[in-house]
This record gives sequence, C-alpha cells and structure tokens, in this order.
Amino acid sequence: MIKPIIGTMAFIETLKEKKATFILALSNTKTANIEGITQAGIPGMLYLTPTLDAEFLCTGEVKSLEDIAQTPKGVPTPALITRGVHLLSPYARIELLNLGLEVTPKVTTSTIHNFEISPSQNIAKGANINAQEVFEKGLKFGENYVCQDDYVILGESVPSGTTTAMATALGLAYNAKNFFSSSFKEVPSDIREQTLEEALSHLNANATVFEVLSQVSDNMLIFNAGFIMGLNNRTKIVLAGGTQMACVLLVVNKLLKVLDKNLATSNLALCTTKWVAQDENSDIKALLELLDFKINAYYSDFDFSLSQHPALKLYDQGEAKEGVGAGGTLMYGFLNGLDKQKITQQVESFLQ
Repeated sequence: MIKPIIGTMAFIETLKEKKATFILALSNTKTANIEGITQAGIPGMLYLTPTLDAEFLCTGEVKSLEDIAQTPKGVPTPALITRGVHLLSPYARIELLNLGLEVTPKVTTSTIHNFEISPSQNIAKGANINAQEVFEKGLKFGENYVCQDDYVILGESVPSGTTTAMATALGLAYNAKNFFSSSFKEVPSDIREQTLEEALSHLNANATVFEVLSQVSDNMLIFNAGFIMGLNNRTKIVLAGGTQMACVLLVVNKLLKVLDKNLATSNLALCTTKWVAQDENSDIKALLELLDFKINAYYSDFDFSLSQHPALKLYDQGEAKEGVGAGGTLMYGFLNGLDKQKITQQVESFLQ
C-alpha cells in the first residue's frame, strides 16, 4: 500500500506500528488572491482555507465559517482524509505552526506555535518576506524541538502554494518548470505563467538566495527548510506532501551550499498521494532527483475507487491531489493496520 518514488523501502519499515506527532504548517500568501490561480478553497475566502483545515483536523468541525473548505467544483478539502485516518488510528498529538495566517484557528485541543510571522504578499508584485528572519525562526524551532513520539509527520496548508513553490525553484535556478502540480485537474497555465513571469522579472541577476526567497517564495517553504536543518537528522521526519514539500527540500539543498553546511538525511523522507505521484502534469520524482543529497520518497497507493460519492470521485479524476498531509497520513494509516475500505468509509461519513 506504500510504494517507492525514489530510494528504498527500508526507512518505511522502521515506522511500522509506531506513533507519530502530526505537525501542520499553515500560511497565507496573497498570491492566492490572483483570480483563477488556485481552487484550494472558497472563492473570495481562500485565506480561510488553512484556518478551516486546521480546525476540522483538530476538532471535526470548522469554527471560522459555516462549512468546510471546498473548491468551486465541490471537491472537499484533503483535511477529510487526514481527519479520517486520525479518528481510525490517532496521531499521538497534533501541533500547528502559524507561519503567517490572516485568521488564527479556533483550536484548544492542539498546540499552536506562533512565530510572529506576517502573511506574505503576492509574488507577482514581490512577496515582501524577510526570508533570513523566517529561516532563522525555523532553524531555532528545529534546534529546540523535542519529538515526544516515535517520529514527526509534517504537512502543510497553503493556498496557491504550488505556484509559489514553482517560482521559488525557478528563482533558485533549478530547471524545474514543468515539474509542479496544481490543485486543478487542468493546470491554469496562462495565469500561472504570467504570475511567474512577473515574479521572476523583479529578481536581480546577482540576487542572493535569501533575496530570491524574500521576493518569490512563501513562509512555509522557508520556515520548514530551517526546521529540517535545525532538526539536523535528530528525529525521523516524513514530509507529508507533494511538489511543495519537494520544493522545501530544494530550498534546503541550496541553503546547505550557501551556508557551507552538511546534513545527514537518513532520518528524512517524503510521502505523497498516488494522485500526485501519477499526475501527468507534474513530476515529483524529477524534482527530487535535482537534490544533491539522497532522499527516500514514497506515495500511498490510495484512491476513491471504492466510493460512489461524486465529490470524492473528483480526486480520482485529478482534482485537488494533495494537501493537509494527506499522503503521509495515508501512509501512517496503512502502517498502523488500516485499509482502503475503512479509510474510504470514514471519509464518506463526513459528507453524509
């Protein structure tokens, strides 16, 4: 039920029947306000998507709006998958990272780590991030973080995050133009191309890595790069996500060179969904092959073929694909004895 993208299955075997801390990194970028750039949430209220995702994951309800986030086509948030697995095989604990939210989640049952980071701006006009400061906050958090369980699963919720990830990779001079996925089945290439062109046009040819990140990236990518480097292989960590989490690793890769540091990666892996791994419009394997260090990466072999619910069938048609740690959560469920039928039934129960 868990299949390799790159590397070996040995790492996964060490996680079998172990308990994890689930960390969800939450952030807003005003890039999401560009009309048609993303469908990760409710039009006009996309900024609420990470807030609602966190609330539903932690409580089974949304507190900051009347209903869960879904796309205009009716695709419900992947938070349903993450919540569903959590109910069937609970994480030991859930922690939230506020990396620049417009609205803080109304959650009392989970720890929210606040870092006094502001939402980032539209990359087409300049993201206006103090990238070095955000990175250092992530680095410090990683250096001081003590995992109370067997390992960490790190997910994210950042509307328009695949666009900022693509801009980040291109800005850092990676040849990765056609490798990034989208929440859409049909990638809005014209809108994305124009946004990327405008964003990258502001970069000076001699810009430093931190200057590039300040202009065209998002807080989640920068902070989590620092977090991983700060952990420094002390704790097993699975990046639960697709091309955005692969971009976190590209940022790590670039910063290791710039800062002249080394990083052991034996305790680091990535796990995404089948929908990302088999997406014809992106190539997560090619992204990971751009790294100078070895990484184990996997996908959870799960789909909604056992469901008759029309909203869930949209996932199998290429909509949404990943988010809120869905791929890593499915991995966790499989490693702890769940099967596709149990997970499908639990997710369906949220939509009745």
